[in-house]
Amino acid sequence: MPNEPRRVAVFGFDHMHAGDQIAVAQSLSTTALVGVWDSSPERLASVCAELGVPEALQFADVDELVAHARPEIAVICSTTKDHRLHVEYFAERGIHVLLEKPFASSMEDARAMSAVAAEGRVLLGVNWPLAWYPVHRSTHRLLGEGAIGAIREVHYYDGNRGPLLHTHGKVETDPDEVARLKASTWWYQAEAGGGSLRDYLGYGTTLATWFRGGELPSEVSARTHLAPGDEVDEQSVVAASYASGLSTFQTRWGTFTDPWTHQPFPRCGFVIVGDAGTIASFDYADEVRMQTEAHPEGISVPVDVIPEHEAGGLANLVHCLDTGRPLYGPLSWETSLAGHRIVEAAAKSASTGTVVTVEDI
Repeated sequence: MPNEPRRVAVFGFDHMHAGDQIAVAQSLSTTALVGVWDSSPERLASVCAELGVPEALQFADVDELVAHARPEIAVICSTTKDHRLHVEYFAERGIHVLLEKPFASSMEDARAMSAVAAEGRVLLGVNWPLAWYPVHRSTHRLLGEGAIGAIREVHYYDGNRGPLLHTHGKVETDPDEVARLKASTWWYQAEAGGGSLRDYLGYGTTLATWFRGGELPSEVSARTHLAPGDEVDEQSVVAASYASGLSTFQTRWGTFTDPWTHQPFPRCGFVIVGDAGTIASFDYADEVRMQTEAHPEGISVPVDVIPEHEAGGLANLVHCLDTGRPLYGPLSWETSLAGHRIVEAAAKSASTGTVVTVEDI
């Protein structure tokens, strides 16, 4: 007999990906959406109306939702600062947790959440949407097969026009509203975990750690750019020292175009240099570009057909629950914790103007 759909609830609409996660929970054959909650009743009603979520599934109180809807999985789309609070709350009640990226707003919180997960009572996954793009999953396969030899460098550039210029489903907002919204949104508040570095750097460092089989750099140096009047960055440049050489990670709010409509220049995604070739793995691409000794001119490798259980964080977490397999890849808290160490090293470097040793983080 097939497993019954897993009961899923979505908590917090601070992150615009909440709407995307609601849509996923509604569409998967392996899940059933049983409840949603947000701290803002107005925002809750507005998003639910857009997505067709019945009023019966909308809750004003977290405890009431848990008691009445009995979710097995909590998908958290709150501010990053509140991630630890939610993880500890749901783990105590035996409810598995999927955090919408980024992982944490501090190393202390990252370690605390990892310690909860390490107890083994619940699964804790981190959803990095880039990790499910067929082009990046195909790149991981090619690297594992040794297609370009041993990795020497990973170069990452990513971002978008800004977090206030789109909502769930990549629906564009009014650019004239950005200046007004910046004063109140958590995206531009340092204490809440805002800024392009904390928004986008974890993508690059977590996937790079996955590509490299868990290897971390020894040292990190970072610079950030803050627009006048802002308290968080809209751009960061990070140099990471590995045994094989330097890798770079760049984040940007303010790309010329959003990569899901038109790839800007620089292109968003990864360029990976091996000792026997190179790979270009750009977001949303339907092919991996690869140079090898046999094809120095470069060839196009069509992306793999990705099974449903590897097409998204919620689907993959359910697959692991149903099969008893541990979480793996960027979804796992172990890989996300490793990537987060680089994020915190970069944040410390940017704030102090010093080179930071990752082992000390």
